[in-house]
Amino acid sequence: MNLKRPEPFEFNGGKTGVLLIHGFTGTPSELRPLGEYLAERGFTVKAPLLAGHGTTPEHMMKTGMKDWIKSAGDAYFDLKKQCKDVFVAGLSMGGSLSLHLAARLPVRGVIPMCAPIFLADRRARFTRWLTPFIKTTRNKAPYPEHIEPYMAGYTVTPVKCVPELLKLIRMVRKELDQVRAPALIMQAEQDLTVRPESAQYIYRHIGSAKKQFKQYPNSGHILIVDHDREQVFADIEAFLKEN
Repeated sequence: MNLKRPEPFEFNGGKTGVLLIHGFTGTPSELRPLGEYLAERGFTVKAPLLAGHGTTPEHMMKTGMKDWIKSAGDAYFDLKKQCKDVFVAGLSMGGSLSLHLAARLPVRGVIPMCAPIFLADRRARFTRWLTPFIKTTRNKAPYPEHIEPYMAGYTVTPVKCVPELLKLIRMVRKELDQVRAPALIMQAEQDLTVRPESAQYIYRHIGSAKKQFKQYPNSGHILIVDHDREQVFADIEAFLKEN
């Protein structure tokens, strides 16, 4: 069954909003199951498509950190017009963007999921020297059968955009102590994209007085649609209701 729906989505509900932000080269498709789950429980949910995503890798090459931040910020302000309170949540780079918004804007809570501080592929730091020679690199092995139907993102990574991702990660690392909202930091133990100690770093350095750190032993990087998804959804729902 093909569940790939890369377009942005929005579900209207109550006065509490949840902004869901997808990851690097990804789309809102991977967030839709969580969005539907939260909408069924009365939350207003919005998931934007970040600039340069959901089109072509060539288009993404023309975008960078500032464009992705603007996409997330515009969606936040749209949601804030409808809702009294807004939570921000994101997967991977979307988790980085959620932390950035939480450091700069009034949010009710922040939920970074598998957000990178340390990438598993240490070669990423050298990409800025490769961009004149290599335009794209093929993504790693195919996703498992239970995850692949949700993945509508690019099958290649625009090399030119990787230094922009690293720039975002460095900025967020410096901003962590500015985050004051309650935080639920989630990390998949089988993550092969982001080193799991990233979540521990975020937990130690975030400025939130109220914070939780949860790990999921049976899941990889796309935590929302992996084996622990039911527990992930339940933990997110509990966090939203507690705060």
